[in-house]
Amino acid sequence: MTTWMDIAFSPAVKDAQTRRGSRQAYARMEAKGSQRTFLDADLAGFIASMRSVYLATASSNGQPYIQHRGGPPGFLRVLDETTIAFADFSGNRQYISTGNLAENPKAMLFLMDYATGHRVKIWGTARVIEDDPDLIASLMPEDYGARGEAAILFTVAAWDTNCPQHIPKMLFAEDVTRLAERVQLLEADNARLRAALAEHA
Repeated sequence: MTTWMDIAFSPAVKDAQTRRGSRQAYARMEAKGSQRTFLDADLAGFIASMRSVYLATASSNGQPYIQHRGGPPGFLRVLDETTIAFADFSGNRQYISTGNLAENPKAMLFLMDYATGHRVKIWGTARVIEDDPDLIASLMPEDYGARGEAAILFTVAAWDTNCPQHIPKMLFAEDVTRLAERVQLLEADNARLRAALAEHA
């Protein structure tokens, strides 16, 4: 079974770990193995809640590229325990990720929840599907103002979580708006209760 450590820990990475004193700890983890090679229910739920994801690809000569993709919760779809799919919305039409995946299918998804401090990295391969309008339409979020040009299917090889250190706490603007509206309602309810108590005092 391939684990995320098999993918991420190249000989050069292991050399760096040895120099900096973490190799033994990770060697013990490698010996135990990892079951993080498929999407369990908890991870699937986390993915479905995301409104933002980073897709990393590289060209055939190793030139890296990271592209942000966003949408309403649910724009990332877990199709099965090894497949994530999303619509590729029309953007600046550079098609760097598309070109990279055409010659090098290795890819990575990086998901960050700034509100809770959770982040997940997922290794795998990806392919772009441009000639299946039904698939693209099925991946489009309902009532979302975007045009889907293609579908991206990501096949999961392994995944891991990161520690929450140094992740800034941030909220989406719409979440802040909802909180502010809730505070206003609570303040209005509080004022009414105070007025009612004052009348009966």
